Amino acid sequence: MPLPAPPTELLPSERAVVLLSCALSALGSGLLVATHALWPDLRSRARRLLLFLSLADLLSAASYFYGVLQDFSGPSWDCVLQGAVSSFANTSSFFWTVAIALYLYLSIVHAARGPRTDRLLWAFHAVSWGVPLTITVAAVSLKKIGYDASDVSVGWCWIDLEAEDRLLWMLLTGKLWEMLAYILLPLLYLLVRKHINRAREALSEYRPILCDTHQLQRRSSSVADKKLVLIPLIFICLRVWSTVRFVLTLCGSPAVRLPVLVVLHGIGNTFQGGANCIVFVLCTRAVRTRLVSLCCCCCGSQPSTQSPARPPGASVPSKTRDAQEPRQTPEEPPST
Repeated sequence: MPLPAPPTELLPSERAVVLLSCALSALGSGLLVATHALWPDLRSRARRLLLFLSLADLLSAASYFYGVLQDFSGPSWDCVLQGAVSSFANTSSFFWTVAIALYLYLSIVHAARGPRTDRLLWAFHAVSWGVPLTITVAAVSLKKIGYDASDVSVGWCWIDLEAEDRLLWMLLTGKLWEMLAYILLPLLYLLVRKHINRAREALSEYRPILCDTHQLQRRSSSVADKKLVLIPLIFICLRVWSTVRFVLTLCGSPAVRLPVLVVLHGIGNTFQGGANCIVFVLCTRAVRTRLVSLCCCCCGSQPSTQSPARPPGASVPSKTRDAQEPRQTPEEPPST
């Protein structure tokens, strides 16, 4: 294996951009967790999986933030700790991202329901938390995590580049699962979309009978189709820069230090939580409407509970007439 390129020095502007990305990712992950806690009726199985993905992304963003802020110049105990936490959280995020895609595939294409999905959720927990934890503990025990001179990171610690078997541990602590996700995510979502298109064509003969209903379902399915395309696309666009720098590091190329690659790598590895928030909160009408209503209620002034004073001689309105008048109830926001 060739020797690595010289250390990549981070400019203050590059560090500021990556720190901002970490903060936005943590904010987005926290918002996803908050929506899950605030509205129990939105706690579907798919959104429960999204909750665990958000927790992994939140932990990943926090560890990356500490690593970039410290800008380690050599091995230390907090370098190893930060590298271990980020390796665990990052690998767990890969597993949960694929788990969501696999769950959607099984529930939509194979109509998995009931106890079968409950067992599937337990399996997701065992794999998505257990495998990264086992790998991370082994890497720390064997002293494989340490200072990497920012050649395969952006200021944070990961696999010690002086280790002889660093390639193996780079693959085990992230890159192998990242590359598998590049293949599995587009494949699973492509199969789901293909199944949806077939089902839509099978119902085409009922379009004249259910015209209005079909138009509403068509708009809803169009939004769902766009999200199915966006999920693997966003993941690949964010993570591909990390893979590019990984390959350049293995080749010993000085291009690994290009500022544009360093910034894209830093944003891609840290902004996953923010991207998930954009897709599953800001671009989801049911959640977005509730958030806007909540913000309006918090920012608006409280109405006065006292009735206005009546002029002398004014008659008191009849309670019977008030009881007979229909009460206006606020319209429920649409859920799509």
